Formats: sequence, C-alpha cells, structure tokens
Amino acid sequence: MKSIIRKMKKSKLTVAVVLALIVLGLVSSVSLASDQIIIKGSTTVLPIAQRTAEVFMSKNSGVNMSVQGGGSGVGMAALVDGTTDIAAASRAIKDKELKKAVSNGVTPKANVVAMDGIAVIVNNSNSLKNLSIDQIKAIYTGKISNWSDVGGSGGQIVVISRDSASGTFEAFNSLALSKARVRPDALLSASNQAVAQTVAKTPGAIGYVGLGYVSGNVKAITVNKIECRKETVLTGEYPLARPLFMYTNGKPAGAIKAYLDFVLSKEGQQLIEKEGYIGLK
Repeated sequence: MKSIIRKMKKSKLTVAVVLALIVLGLVSSVSLASDQIIIKGSTTVLPIAQRTAEVFMSKNSGVNMSVQGGGSGVGMAALVDGTTDIAAASRAIKDKELKKAVSNGVTPKANVVAMDGIAVIVNNSNSLKNLSIDQIKAIYTGKISNWSDVGGSGGQIVVISRDSASGTFEAFNSLALSKARVRPDALLSASNQAVAQTVAKTPGAIGYVGLGYVSGNVKAITVNKIECRKETVLTGEYPLARPLFMYTNGKPAGAIKAYLDFVLSKEGQQLIEKEGYIGLK
C-alpha cells in the first residue's frame, strides 16, 4: 500500500513538473511575441522606421522588427485590423478610420516622431526656381499645362502625384490644393521614391516628396520663395510642412514603448536627421 502511495505521489509530482514546464513555455512564448514589433504604413516615414529599427535591434537582441511601406492608409487599416503594432503615417488619422478603430476595440494614439517638409521637385533640366502655392494649385488642377506660363522650361508639364492611400497626397492636397481634385491626366505613383525617379527621368515633370527623398537627381524649388529646409519647417514659414507619426493601439508599453522612447531619444532624433528629416530636438 505504501508503495502504491509513493507511486501516486511521484506521478502527481511528474504531472506538476510537466504542467509547470508547459506554463513556463507559454509564458516564454508570450514574452517572445511581445518582442516582435511590426511597423506598416507611410513610405515617407519608412526610412525613419527602417534606420531606427535597425539600430534599436542591434542594441536589443531579444527584439525582432518588421518594417513595411504601402502608404499611410495601409498602415492605418492594419492598425485598425490588428495586423500591425505601429502604423507609420505622414498625416493625422481620418475620422472614418478613427470610427472604425473604436468599433474594433482599437484606441489609436498619435506619437509624433519627426517633422517634414513636402518638397516640390522638377527635373534638373528645368530652369524654374520658384512656384507660388496658387501656381502649384493651377498646375495640379489642370489650369496651367505649359512651363512657359510660370517661367520654367521643358514644354508641356507632366504632373506626377501620389495615390489616394498616401499620407503625403493627403497633406499636399490639403496644404497646396485646398482639397481640389487633381487633374485626370496626372500620373499616380505608389511611393516617394517612385515620384523622385519619374521626375528625374522626365524633363517636363513636376512632383512632390518628403524632404528625405530630395537628392541631386532632382531640383527642389522654393515655394512662395521659401526654401524647404529644417529652419523654415520648424518656424512654420515653409507652407508645406507637416508632422510625421507612429500610431499605436493605446499608450505604448513593453518593447513598443522602448522602441518609441529610442526614436524620441537624442540618438534616435540624430538618426532621423541623418535620413534627411527634421528631428524634434
């Protein structure tokens, strides 16, 4: 009888140990899952997210990060659907997105990580140096179609714009076009990089990109005779300035908070500046 009891106790102990190991395994899985951070959204914010994620992971070996573009609208939709931890956006959340988020039990929180100027760019062969906001609107709405009408060169104007999923399009449409409809013959591009490449290869082209995408391959013109640069964006002088966001579901916690804290730290803001954007500090 004593032998049977001893066996039963031993069996119970074994079960307890197994259960404990299972629980520990589950806890470990949860911990690992919390250290997997997914970022989706704005192609404007993409270089910021990629660079800061790379450095953050090098300092935190237990954290794995996935960074994807697609546009601000894509990022917001992913946050609402619960398929991303952070939605990168170059515009504020829309009312309809917020309403859908709330109905899905998601509480979007805006985290401003940098400032940006939307640079208006033309081909390097164009003699143009400046456009007013009114001239930009006239070009993008189809009222002006030849560069000679605004003091430029290159003949017919080829208008390059972003698609409707783009936060850069939303900001540009609001700040430069007063939300007027873009001319129907405009060529739509899915990313800042695609806009820059098209303008660089097309003599009569005009486009707009985040400041971080301006290079020697295109010419950034002044707007209202104001250059798009850090000082004019921070003072509000440059008319096409906007904040850049990383939205989270509620107040960030755990690895997500640690990452955002890094982005907003002195080192993180320096990385943002090196990518051609405007840091908050």
